[in-house]
Amino acid sequence: MTEVLSIGAKARVALERSGGAATPLAAFPDAPYYDAAGEIVWVGSRLPAMHPRAVVTAMPVVRGEVARFGALPGEAWLPRLPAPSAAIVASVQRLARRIAELGEPRGFGAALAGATPAFPLDLAVPRAHALAAAYRADDHEAVHHTSRALLGLGGGLRPSGDDLVGGALFGRLLVAADGARWRTIGAELAVEAQRASHAISAALLADLACGASFAPLHATAEALARGDDGAALESSGVLATLGHSSGWDMLTGLVVGVTGRLNDE
Repeated sequence: MTEVLSIGAKARVALERSGGAATPLAAFPDAPYYDAAGEIVWVGSRLPAMHPRAVVTAMPVVRGEVARFGALPGEAWLPRLPAPSAAIVASVQRLARRIAELGEPRGFGAALAGATPAFPLDLAVPRAHALAAAYRADDHEAVHHTSRALLGLGGGLRPSGDDLVGGALFGRLLVAADGARWRTIGAELAVEAQRASHAISAALLADLACGASFAPLHATAEALARGDDGAALESSGVLATLGHSSGWDMLTGLVVGVTGRLNDE
């Protein structure tokens, strides 16, 4: 049995249902993502951040084999969103003006910094601007339509388009007086991502869309809500290190979802 040091709330429920067993995903046998009672969980001894799906183990698990876990920690990590506030818009605008301090941007982060992303994302910049315009107009139908055009764009387990779309939905929850409609759109897009992308990315997109995602993203949201520019910049820097470009893509999406702008357009 593998010892679990800490666990996310969604992963805990999944492992309780599966009897403590997690099976490698057939399509991604060497990935750190497993299936537990039909739910995707993220397993490893050196995960870069907490997440509701995270299972942090004392020792590495053997990839490609069924992982079995012993007693689970008594407490599970579950992030919460700060109360929606219009003041967050100004905080995000200030953060966006300091984006160069986070280092060289990756993925759609280049567009956030006013540069052109590398191929093939350079071809998708007009779609990202269309997404921003849809949020600026507070047009639910247009957001759905423009988001669909971004799903699956980019390589790796976390396509940049998926993270941009999910980050934008997460950001909109920080300022929306009524988040129910946005959560519905997010759930619909997560279903569509199953086809346009794959199960792992679709699950993580669904998490972003309901406001429960990576710890650095939540730390950034909390700092923005407090108007603490220094803490927001610091946590954004941690967020930007996640994945090849996932952190940057989520951060770019957050700015789009909150402000309705990709940069100073």
